[in-house]
Amino acid sequence: MSTIAESARIHPMAVVEDGAVIGEGVKIGPFCHVGPHVVLHENVELLSHAIVTGRTVIGRGTRIFPMAVIGGDPQSVHHGGEETTLSVGANCTMREGVTMNTGTADFGGQTIVGDNNLFLANSHVAHDCKVGNHVIMSNNVMLAGHVVIEDRVILGGGSAVHQFTRVGRQAFVGGLSAVSYDVIPYGMLNGNPGLLSGLNVVGMTRAGVDRAVIHRVRRAYKSIFEGTGSVRENAAAIRDEYADCEQAVQILDFIAADSDRALSSPTRGRRADPWLYQATPLRAGWR
Repeated sequence: MSTIAESARIHPMAVVEDGAVIGEGVKIGPFCHVGPHVVLHENVELLSHAIVTGRTVIGRGTRIFPMAVIGGDPQSVHHGGEETTLSVGANCTMREGVTMNTGTADFGGQTIVGDNNLFLANSHVAHDCKVGNHVIMSNNVMLAGHVVIEDRVILGGGSAVHQFTRVGRQAFVGGLSAVSYDVIPYGMLNGNPGLLSGLNVVGMTRAGVDRAVIHRVRRAYKSIFEGTGSVRENAAAIRDEYADCEQAVQILDFIAADSDRALSSPTRGRRADPWLYQATPLRAGWR
């Protein structure tokens, strides 16, 4: 039997399967489907035509818009029907057509999404992703499997993140960008291939970071990416100098951490392809 709080409001044309747990103040609109292993915490709202399935927990106050499918099986050839999970935090918004998948057994079986996140229409969170808090994923953003998105990241519309890639705290990824390598905290990445183009100074300013601190972090950035050694060597060399700067230390720790992917930089991934980077003369007769 389902556990349904007295204050929950469920439209008669919605389906809530036996076993689901429905908390206080939950609203489930017409043509929604809630699976038997789903937990909806207090004040969750499913507007209409939304599906929450799998072993999925939705945090309080989260709103799910029409045609979203939350908790579907991982889109992985290695998935054999194991009982894996999806956990979504409090006060998230999932707009029309958003999809989120549960994890895969070989990698811990958990997809985890934090609090206060905004997922715009048709964005996708794949299996085994870890998404932090206060993240914005714009329309049609795609996260491949095992991606880590840290707090306060903004991903522009149509951007795509390669599997096993990390995007550091408060980074900004421009629309239609291809994120093939890890993006440092506070970094800005644009293009296809995605190239690091500096720091997210606007985001740092809006977050209340002092201008003098921002200038210090910019100096650290230049030392890391314009120094004579490798990025990791340059980062290690300046650690003592910036030990008292929280934002710089976050960047240095991110670079030092183990990762399955290389680091994005102002040059990594740039291809010497004349069709991409050189103007091609028009042939005779072309208009």
